[in-house]
Amino acid sequence: MNTTDQTGCDACATGDKALSAEQSAALLRQLDGWQIETAGSVAQLRKRYRFADFRQALDFTNQVGRLAEEYNHHPALLTEWGAVTVRWWTHSVAGLQQNDFSMAARTDALARSS
Repeated sequence: MNTTDQTGCDACATGDKALSAEQSAALLRQLDGWQIETAGSVAQLRKRYRFADFRQALDFTNQVGRLAEEYNHHPALLTEWGAVTVRWWTHSVAGLQQNDFSMAARTDALARSS
């Protein structure tokens, strides 16, 4: 598996399962600054991006929103003055899938181009 896969985000088929902890750890090593955190019993990818002010943070939030719509895969976003926290996970499997790691890599690419 590769986090930089540029194919579309496929919807999970019925019966798909979340990645194992080992699979997730291997993919996490390909990302910079992301962490796996558990909210409730659901593993999620989390990263906080810093910005100079609220406007830049809001602009980035909107870019991530457009990305999410493009791939039909939607994160939790927390926008604050000078920061945006992004959390990716796959709701239908209550955990992490390849798509989440791909979307994290795409989010990093947006941040680099901002």
